[in-house]
Amino acid sequence: MDRPTELVPRRYVAIGARGPEDVVADARGRVLTGVEDGRILRLDGLTDSAGARVEVLAETGGRPLGLELLADDALLVCDAERGLLRVDLTDGTVRVLADSVAGEPLRFCSNAVALPDGSVCFTVSSRRHPLDHWIGDLVEHTATGRLLRLAPGSDTPEVLLDGLQFANGLALSADGSFLVVAETGACRLTRYWLTGPRAGRSEPFVENLPGMPDNLWRGAPDGPIWVALAGPRVPPLDLLHRAAPAVRRTAARVAVRAPFRPTGTIGVLAVDDTGQVVHHLARRHSRFRMVTSVCESGDRLILGSLWERGVAVCEAPVPK
Repeated sequence: MDRPTELVPRRYVAIGARGPEDVVADARGRVLTGVEDGRILRLDGLTDSAGARVEVLAETGGRPLGLELLADDALLVCDAERGLLRVDLTDGTVRVLADSVAGEPLRFCSNAVALPDGSVCFTVSSRRHPLDHWIGDLVEHTATGRLLRLAPGSDTPEVLLDGLQFANGLALSADGSFLVVAETGACRLTRYWLTGPRAGRSEPFVENLPGMPDNLWRGAPDGPIWVALAGPRVPPLDLLHRAAPAVRRTAARVAVRAPFRPTGTIGVLAVDDTGQVVHHLARRHSRFRMVTSVCESGDRLILGSLWERGVAVCEAPVPK
């Protein structure tokens, strides 16, 4: 992978809440996010010198993570506590679409994508560790992440892929033939074919990423898939992943009790539908830490974070 270019910050915008884990931009450039206290917020004017405006759209009653805007003024929400939700953005009504799979409660839903046929695909990061013990799953390397599909009118998801290493962000290819799934614990992107002779099969899409991929975002269908890197690769962790399961379990119990502070090295990638990296931006010694999401708003990149109490506005790269 080529040497990264500098990720240039322009401003930091406090939003009065912690943990805007995913950020998505609507057609008007406004940014939606979910925060730690369960609220869904809409941020307007992030790139204006006059200052940003924060509007509360809904409250999920749980912990919203990945978001997906729908065409009918609604929002899909992966809630780590309540499952897959649909939020009406006109009145804030919250409806549970699915909260279990095969009799098992849906916990740690991570990211969702709406397909043209009306079905919804979404990820579950871990079946062993809840959100507040996310680091335990990355250390234990459980491979209990899943890719699920909810058919139109159904409340029972089907399992498309199992055994994923902390399944996270999700994006659809421009032609709708495949999904790209971020496997945070494996530092890779995986392709799952929806149509064609390989339908139902998966394969590596981009491997050996320079960091741990988190949320994915795609604006226009002909635009790239943006990949947030929540942290750089950690060589001791890569080594631990080759240890025996009992060793990893012991290390995970220690990790969830140890104080955590994210590194100051942050980064984002943009990839095309062939798996080629078209942009790689990074910054060392950043004051804004743990970038878990990225989206474009106008001529700026907006960064979200599970850790911070606001979002960062950065210079977007020049299109290639």
